[in-house]
Amino acid sequence: MLDTYSQMIAIKSISPESGGEGEGKRADFLERLLKSWGLKPKRYDYTDGHKTKRSNIVVKHGYKKRTLWILAHIDTVSIGDAKLWKSDPFKMVVKDGKAYGRGTQDNGQGVITGLYALKELLKRKDLKYNYGLVLAADEENGSAYGIQKLLNEKIFEKGDMFIVPDSGNPKGSHVEIAEKSILWLKFTITGRQVHASIPRMGINAFMEGARFGLETCEFLQRKYGGRESPFESPSTFVMTKHEKNLDSTNIIPGKEVFYMDCRILPKYNLSKVMGDIKRLSKKCKAKVDIEIVQREDAPKPTRSDAEIVRLLKGTLKRKLNINAQLIGIGGGTIAAYLRKAGYGAVVWGIEEDTAHQPNEYAKISNIEKMIGVFTGLFE
Repeated sequence: MLDTYSQMIAIKSISPESGGEGEGKRADFLERLLKSWGLKPKRYDYTDGHKTKRSNIVVKHGYKKRTLWILAHIDTVSIGDAKLWKSDPFKMVVKDGKAYGRGTQDNGQGVITGLYALKELLKRKDLKYNYGLVLAADEENGSAYGIQKLLNEKIFEKGDMFIVPDSGNPKGSHVEIAEKSILWLKFTITGRQVHASIPRMGINAFMEGARFGLETCEFLQRKYGGRESPFESPSTFVMTKHEKNLDSTNIIPGKEVFYMDCRILPKYNLSKVMGDIKRLSKKCKAKVDIEIVQREDAPKPTRSDAEIVRLLKGTLKRKLNINAQLIGIGGGTIAAYLRKAGYGAVVWGIEEDTAHQPNEYAKISNIEKMIGVFTGLFE
């Protein structure tokens, strides 16, 4: 298992939007692995706007009418600041029971648990349901070439059940049944470039953009900062990526581009949020252009009494003596698209909170426990 894990992490699987080459080579490796186990995986490749192949793999074991699916994603985010890593992000290091490397947790942990639960179940002759495994592309950038495409391929049947191992807590007690709405925005601030010694003659796009961004985030946090069950946290509004503006220190920038990530509780209307942002932008001294990079309105949550919820909760109690708690999260996962399509899906894992961080890691003991739970679902 660790050998497979290490080989997979060594194959970069970063989207073109983040400077990578997509999931193709990692999908090649995983496809060969599944075939070596005697399986017949299906490959779904789609070409994105960068002319890059985005690869998905689907495999199913069994001949029952219903399938219990595990859905993980094989793309990763970029490494961020390389100087913050203590080891090569693409050479997995195992130390003190932890596997370090980019994507070891997000979502390598889900991929490995899904694979090796399948390998274990191949030994069993008669399963209650088919075991389905989806290794999807493009999750980190909206799933346009991943689950959104796969939902049109008629892979899933009415009555199928779905688990997405892409979020969790260290105890494994959180079962996610709901997600917030997602709004990613790009702001282009246009001012007037002048020499830095005469700022009064120009309009500093950097300063005006920073002021506008901070005031907007603070306003939105106040107005949309309420609570909603089963979510543990309120809506969040944060400034994130910032594009380079100038090479010289002694120039007042005339253009500034930055991004905002908004995770909004389902009870709030995204169109009203956008209306507030546009209204606030008119108060800025510089011109503000707003582009919606991604918008995902929260689907209805999976019912708390859904069969997959009851099955997973019962298995957690039986296998690990865990009393599961139903929650909502701010992160976006594949489950949101499944819910929009009318399927009941849960997100579950036993995870340390290291996703997207330098020195990302996953605990090997957590992986072993998750494999035990996934196979336990079929007992």
